Amino acid sequence: MAELRTIARPYAEAAFALAKEEGAFAHWSTSLEGLSRVVQMHEVAELIGNPQLPVEKMVDLIAAAQPGLSKNERSLLSLIATNERLSALSEISAMYESLRNQAEQVLAAAVTSAFPMTEGQITELTGLLEKKHGKQVKVTVVVDPTLIGGVSIAIGDEVFDASVRGKLSRMATALMN
Repeated sequence: MAELRTIARPYAEAAFALAKEEGAFAHWSTSLEGLSRVVQMHEVAELIGNPQLPVEKMVDLIAAAQPGLSKNERSLLSLIATNERLSALSEISAMYESLRNQAEQVLAAAVTSAFPMTEGQITELTGLLEKKHGKQVKVTVVVDPTLIGGVSIAIGDEVFDASVRGKLSRMATALMN
């Protein structure tokens, strides 16, 4: 995994620099996330690295699936494809988001819930986290039924585990000691 981060870093930094220059952080976020989803599609993933498919055709195919790319976004996509780094797009997107959050002084909160959360619940949780941390918070919710119930929230290196699975785990540890 460290190698993938090393590969992705210069591309993420380049995307961030271009987005900052253009004043288009949100557009770049949307584009990079979309490109990441496109290259993860089974049909596209099978074509990546195919020596019979020229790089330009691969770029055209991916760009067609992600409409609205700016000239700079398409140029970066072309560079990534030419350097055979398309498989690193999801890491590039994640690192770009991290750089963007730092620049905008936004905290990223990863919420893992046993059940899907409503917009109202997400808004309420976001408000509580912003009040606690005194900064704007971007909440990403992932559903994980293995939690049994409750939620687990991670902001940076701080983790708040209010899941049933976490409580059972703490009870088991306490009983063993």
